[in-house]
Amino acid sequence: MGSDILMLSNSTLNLIWLGLFIILIIIELFTVGLTTIWFAGGALVALIANALGAGLIVQIVLFLAVSCVLLIFTRPWAAKYLNRKCIRTNYESEIGKVIRIKEKVDNLEQTGTSVVDGQEWSVRSINDSETLEAGSLAKVVDISGVKLIVEKYEEEPS
Repeated sequence: MGSDILMLSNSTLNLIWLGLFIILIIIELFTVGLTTIWFAGGALVALIANALGAGLIVQIVLFLAVSCVLLIFTRPWAAKYLNRKCIRTNYESEIGKVIRIKEKVDNLEQTGTSVVDGQEWSVRSINDSETLEAGSLAKVVDISGVKLIVEKYEEEPS
């Protein structure tokens, strides 16, 4: 039974690799997330290998190898240069802002709030031992869930 799969005709294998290639390209067109394009490249190489007379094992190895190489070496580049128009979401735009503390920030007591752009946020200090009094300034350094993570901010003298 296991050797039967190795006995597929070249035309059947051509159809299988071509079908896989087309399906992966269609998935990529609908997702636009650079997820399946690398495997489509592997399927194309396997299709070419089959047309050149390579055995099924060689085709599978080429499919996996080319897919992995494309994924590992080109995905970081593609993600960097093809997603240049990435728009920061609302919460990401809060990072780096200087805010005024509305309610005392005390991580141990789990208190602290601030209003940023009309939205009330829970606030926690980056340093558990540091408290920030109401009215003081803080700089947003991160966001954890629905909490702004801040550090004390000192205004520079003019």
